[in-house]
Amino acid sequence: MTSEPVSLSAALASFSDRWSPRIVAAVNDYDVRVAKVEGEHLWHAHDHTDEFFLVLDGELHIGLREASGERTVVLPKGSVFTVPRGIAHKPYAPVPTAILVFEPTGTLTVGDRHDEVPDHVDASTGHALA
Repeated sequence: MTSEPVSLSAALASFSDRWSPRIVAAVNDYDVRVAKVEGEHLWHAHDHTDEFFLVLDGELHIGLREASGERTVVLPKGSVFTVPRGIAHKPYAPVPTAILVFEPTGTLTVGDRHDEVPDHVDASTGHALA
């Protein structure tokens, strides 16, 4: 990581891959990642950590499988939402969307439990910003 400021717009302009986050900063033992997303991700759950989402541009829908049943939260630009640990969720972006995610370093984008990973989803712990 660098000790210089990072422009999120420049970071997002530096890559085109969808569902393939770039690490823009670190806070203690957490990564701050940005990603371009569009279409569906996959159902997955993080057993040991919450997952924080901030929509920088576009709109993100997150399907949730909770004890009370399934529901979808809609996050327009500027919205934040935290998926609690252990809750199965499936992000979906109906339009090209830019997000910021905050989660522990080393956390897989597909969680600890997940459906089959489609080709368009990068199952990684994030990539260094080029």
